[in-house]
Amino acid sequence: MKLFSKEDLNKYHQSLTYDDISLVPTEISRIKSRKETDTSCEFLNEQLSLPIISSPMESVTGLEMANELANLGCLGILNRFDSSLRKILEDSSNGKEIKGVSIALNTPIDVVEKLAVQNYIICIDTANANNQEVLQKAEEIKKKFNVRIIVGNIAHGSTLMELEDAGVDAVRVGIGSGSVCTTSIQTGIGIGQVSSLLDVYFAREESNLKIKIIADGGIKSPGDIVKAIALGADAAMLGRMLAGTKETPGEVIKYDDQLWKKYRGSASFGVKMKNEFIEGEETMVPYKGAVKNVVDGISDGLKSSMSYMNCFNLNELREKDTFTILSDSSFIERLPKK
Repeated sequence: MKLFSKEDLNKYHQSLTYDDISLVPTEISRIKSRKETDTSCEFLNEQLSLPIISSPMESVTGLEMANELANLGCLGILNRFDSSLRKILEDSSNGKEIKGVSIALNTPIDVVEKLAVQNYIICIDTANANNQEVLQKAEEIKKKFNVRIIVGNIAHGSTLMELEDAGVDAVRVGIGSGSVCTTSIQTGIGIGQVSSLLDVYFAREESNLKIKIIADGGIKSPGDIVKAIALGADAAMLGRMLAGTKETPGEVIKYDDQLWKKYRGSASFGVKMKNEFIEGEETMVPYKGAVKNVVDGISDGLKSSMSYMNCFNLNELREKDTFTILSDSSFIERLPKK
């Protein structure tokens, strides 16, 4: 069996997704128990217990989710689609635990100033960060307020230096890979998440940049988060994995003797509420209970993988360079059988 390094995977002749690869443990592990592993990290001057960020989607991150994730040692990016932004501007006590807020390109600068005064991380929430308006907005905000800035999204590392020069501190990587995103179908744009992450990672390494990489999209399980970190991501942004939990916006719906909650893409009709180009779907996901249960499951999976891979901390995990490419049959073989 051939073992692939990150460089090998980056040069592979096809675009790769998380389901196409697997980590391969090749060392005798020094770790007796997964409890010995440390999943904490520093991200944009925030100390996190897990490298997890919630997506600023209308059906994922409201005030309750952002506050609870902060309590759990993760980072919640408050969505910009409802009254959440107005609430924290009017009463800072509403968002006392919140660390990050998303804004639109057309958000007034006086609103950004109020957020900057409270030292929020500013996430410029767009579908395409390779855009002159995004660069200008980031540069304007950084020069005026010197706040921490996240932008998204990109699928390739060719413009990474321009983003850092504009003052961007972290970039969301992934176009068209979200479970309720139809961008690739509607526009023909996007590549597999593994290939996207590696291209951006090597662009950062080759130019010695400091910008942080956020793996955004295509993550279905704790194992995918492990792969994202091993591929060089500094953090993983989650939408569907957090959707359907108690803390997400919206009511619990009972249908066909099961409990559900809505989950929809940021460019779906349900969010836009206007007849314009739609690049997102709306669906229902099973109700999952408290988000703490999801976060605990992610923590357990990450720690267990680190024990297999002989990694005491996340930096050691990022240094691992032993992957394999799975055939369709190999992937199917690993799935639980009923």
